[in-house]
Amino acid sequence: MTTAPIRIGIIGGGGIANAHLAGYRAAGDTVRITAVADAQPETLAARVEETGARGYSDFTELVKDPEVDAVDICLPHHLHRAAIVAAAQAGKHILCEKPLCLTAEEAREVREAVTAAGVTLMCAHNQLYMPAVAEAKRLLDEGALGTVYEVRTTDSFYNDFDPENMGWRAHAKTSGGGEYIDTGYHPTYLLMHLAGGVPTEAFSMMSTHRLTFMEGEDSAQVLVRFDNGSVGQLVTSWAYAAAPGTERFSVVGEKGSLSSDGTTLRVALHGQEEQVTTYEPVDTFAAEIADFVTCLNTGRRPLHTEVEGIAVLGIILAAYASSASGKLEGVMTL
Repeated sequence: MTTAPIRIGIIGGGGIANAHLAGYRAAGDTVRITAVADAQPETLAARVEETGARGYSDFTELVKDPEVDAVDICLPHHLHRAAIVAAAQAGKHILCEKPLCLTAEEAREVREAVTAAGVTLMCAHNQLYMPAVAEAKRLLDEGALGTVYEVRTTDSFYNDFDPENMGWRAHAKTSGGGEYIDTGYHPTYLLMHLAGGVPTEAFSMMSTHRLTFMEGEDSAQVLVRFDNGSVGQLVTSWAYAAAPGTERFSVVGEKGSLSSDGTTLRVALHGQEEQVTTYEPVDTFAAEIADFVTCLNTGRRPLHTEVEGIAVLGIILAAYASSASGKLEGVMTL
């Protein structure tokens, strides 16, 4: 456990750091940004001015800073593994943006580094903090639907990326694939969270409908089998927005179902009147960061650690393998 205020080092000052920094501001006196690292001098200078923190051009130097208790990794995908390992070896707790890393070998290195150091790693799976998701998970854990049969998740939108503004995301070497390992990562961890089991097999079909300049896919459809017998299916895309009325997530079980558009949660149990609850929107990044602080202060396990991060990566790697082979593929176990 640490004591407040927790001193945070931001690793990577690009676009996603805006949402994280806003979350730290919302956390008030419980946290303090003491260091920022970015390889781009202009970006680093801007973040240092914004936060008043010390600036580092190399994150391997930031993690040595004795005035940093935990790091928040907001780097491009291909740099996550190196930053996690460096932070863990320096004894820093870690909040890491998705994906955790890109390959099975990187996953092993991450697990070994975090385990050896005894630090807390929390995956930045912000959609778990949507109130409708949190309530759905509570109901499922309490057995409201009984045995879960089927889970579905959707995360699709019309993306206006072009070759001039897509940057590292246009290249499989730096992104890890295409849309699926990026935006598609969200419905994957949500699918696993609601299914409540360990993924064992995956089958996928991936497509490039519109963003043809990308090296990777712009859309994916994935089926996943879990060890508890439930089956999940997800749809995700940058090529198009989901059709009106498409649920954000749904679960069907032996006692009924629940479904949500992300704001309203509908619970329909056999023989009972449907219950409908509408939630006010929340800043899921601020909620995620507040929970990270709570975990560090109390020693409570984060909702998703490297264990879940590796399992999600396993689904993604199996889905990519399935798309290439046209066959059902097993999910890696480490």
